[in-house]
Amino acid sequence: MKLLDTSILIDNLRKGSFEEGIISIITLIEVVRGVSSRKREKVKQLLEKTYEVLNIDNNVIMKYCELYQKLKEEGKLIPDADLLIAATAMVNNLVLVTKDKDFERLKEYGLQLELRTI
Repeated sequence: MKLLDTSILIDNLRKGSFEEGIISIITLIEVVRGVSSRKREKVKQLLEKTYEVLNIDNNVIMKYCELYQKLKEEGKLIPDADLLIAATAMVNNLVLVTKDKDFERLKEYGLQLELRTI
């Protein structure tokens, strides 16, 4: 199964296309915050009905901390939201589908990645 990153979900919404998958609570937040306040609740409910939304649990927190520490030691940090999404994919053994090349750094730590350019 696939975890759809924010970049993929937004791209699909703009195109009016549907792609089967799961989303992180972080992706839900990132998408909903970009919607006008009058449409926000409706969009949130629609996304929650359409996709399984994975929350941040203790396993995700611990994986996030592990990744953060490794990247910090290397001087190669990526945004916290992206690290939380990657940790969610890793803990749940999901392939992360994204357009964001920053995630490539995490492949060496076990992230399964489907990087799309279009």
